Amino acid sequence: MSPEELQYLAILISAIPVGFLFKNASPWVKQVGGGALGVLLMLLTCHIHILHSVVSILGTWVILRATPRSCHFLTLGWTFGYLLFFRTVTYFGLPTPTPFTNAVQLLLTLKLVSLANEVQEFCRSKKQEMTTFTKSSLIGVIPNIPRLWEMFCYSYCYVGLMTGPFYRYKTYHDWLYQLDSQSIPSLWPLLLRLKPVPVFGALFLLVSQQFPLEYVRSEEFLDRAFLYRLFYMTTVFFVFRMRFYVAWIFAECGCMSAAFGAYPVAAKSRSGGGPTVEYAPVERSPDGERMTVLYDYETVKNIDCYGADFCVKVKDGMRYWNMSVQWWLSQYIYKNSPVKSFIFGSAWTMLISAYWHGIHPGYYLSFLTIPLCLAAEGAMEAGLRHRLSDSGKLAFDWVHWFLKMRSYDYMCMGFVLLTYSDTMRYWHSIYFSVHLLALALLVTGRILAATSPRSPRRSHEESGRDKPEKSLQG
Repeated sequence: MSPEELQYLAILISAIPVGFLFKNASPWVKQVGGGALGVLLMLLTCHIHILHSVVSILGTWVILRATPRSCHFLTLGWTFGYLLFFRTVTYFGLPTPTPFTNAVQLLLTLKLVSLANEVQEFCRSKKQEMTTFTKSSLIGVIPNIPRLWEMFCYSYCYVGLMTGPFYRYKTYHDWLYQLDSQSIPSLWPLLLRLKPVPVFGALFLLVSQQFPLEYVRSEEFLDRAFLYRLFYMTTVFFVFRMRFYVAWIFAECGCMSAAFGAYPVAAKSRSGGGPTVEYAPVERSPDGERMTVLYDYETVKNIDCYGADFCVKVKDGMRYWNMSVQWWLSQYIYKNSPVKSFIFGSAWTMLISAYWHGIHPGYYLSFLTIPLCLAAEGAMEAGLRHRLSDSGKLAFDWVHWFLKMRSYDYMCMGFVLLTYSDTMRYWHSIYFSVHLLALALLVTGRILAATSPRSPRRSHEESGRDKPEKSLQG
């Protein structure tokens, strides 16, 4: 492990006992103390580069004050524009930010864009109440527009500061004013969540030693057999997954120890977004006695290890990986795609995701391969899967899963090699196999779908589309 990885691990582990100290604290202690601890962490790891986050926050605050009712896209433009400056500061004679600064800036960008959306929604709900004299739904709506110092406390809160998970201001506010936090379980859910970490950590250390990434860049690697070169990407992606599994599980446990993101199960919370339905923070029986409330931490769940590894589709694999950020991308990027098409929307979202990660060409080569894989799997499902028997569909799904994993292996190489030359050099060494296979499956699926006879169910539905008016009139 590199010194930076050890520092990250130390920060993640130390957040767990600190969380227990904050769990039952007053709102003021959580707000000011949590923010102060985050600032201390940044001063120790980012040094003078903390100014980048200060500028981002101040710029967003100006936008929120000037145009609170239409601040979302302005903030999106401001924060993503600043990311470009942040990644190119060396061209302006400024020092290169530390990796920790980069991690904070990434998550801060998500927070500020989300906060602007929440402020906009708050203004919209207030306007609706004044014009319709009806109280709007309070699900996900902040109680007021935060002041500047409250923005700083939210932005620098030590919870998830460098590794995530992403959380909205409403989630943060709910934690500050959490009712009866002593009754919310922390230790047992935390221990259950930590169970696979020793295995993941051991596998990471073992496989990363046996299959180092640097070997891919050597001339000797190109002299190895094709199957070995093809196999190597599976080990690189395996190490990549184990590293993030450990980091994100520890990050979730840091939330759990503080009861951060804990909501009643009845709230049906989503990762990143929080509750999706109205819920009662305290439930009472008909005779007035307080009932036991079951809680979960779905709001701060950032990784579903089993789902990421064993789901069948490329599409589902994205949903189980970095879940809070996936929610953010879906909510603020995919839904605002210029063209309302699944493939175009996915490509647009992946382009923005690549830009958010950085300006290295490997990010774009990898992320923009995903829409091709999505199109190929959709075409094969539409053209072939529905024709198969139950046993045939089971075999199809196993093959689909295998190809899904190889697709992610392939795309991971661009993500970790970063440069255009290194990525293309490796993909060329395995003859761009995943690109070519995806194109072949896309064409095959389209041909099969075009020549496929209509299913009886579809024919029945289409033949009956002009009949409902008759039956209603009769």
